[in-house]
Amino acid sequence: MPPDPDGQSLGAQIAGMIERLPPDHVTLGELLDLFGDEGLLLLCILLTLVFLIPVSIPGVSTVFGAAILLVGVSRLLSRQLWLPGRVRDRRLPSDRLRPGLLGGLRWVQRMERLSRPHRLSALVDGRTQDVVNNLGFILAALLLMAPFGFVPFSNTLPALALLAYGVGFIQRDGGAVLLGHLANVGTMVYFALLIGGGGMVAQELFKRFTA
Repeated sequence: MPPDPDGQSLGAQIAGMIERLPPDHVTLGELLDLFGDEGLLLLCILLTLVFLIPVSIPGVSTVFGAAILLVGVSRLLSRQLWLPGRVRDRRLPSDRLRPGLLGGLRWVQRMERLSRPHRLSALVDGRTQDVVNNLGFILAALLLMAPFGFVPFSNTLPALALLAYGVGFIQRDGGAVLLGHLANVGTMVYFALLIGGGGMVAQELFKRFTA
């Protein structure tokens, strides 16, 4: 977590990030330059906010999901974050992002009120736990990138997982990390139901057209 000389809460730090967004367009490279490698988890939390309310910005889940995925990989491998130029330089409209980010900010504030530093420490202390938790973080990023953005809650569930992981990693809160794992399971069950239901519909349509 980046140094916070003023003792600001996570919500206050995220709100400050949103206020400092450029007025017209913003790129991930600009955000990384602003917050640095030590602020990567806060940046990941920021990137999830837009998916926590019913707002649709084409291409955002792919770009943000890819960036969060690479953060997870860099954490897993204990290496400095690297982003491909296409992801780093993709321009996104600040005027469309800002309302979504501000709307999702309340989820950070709720999670912050529920979080307790060093709760269930057995889930966050140790190399094995780090590997398992970072793999869960990576899975949540992949689920965020899944091509179901047009389906309600398909982005919200993995975004909640990523938010829980981010808060849990920063606060060393095993309870929040456990919530992230549960949100991943819920997302996979939801996607399985979507795929299964879609398969049944396709099969029924096929029967009707070939009857």
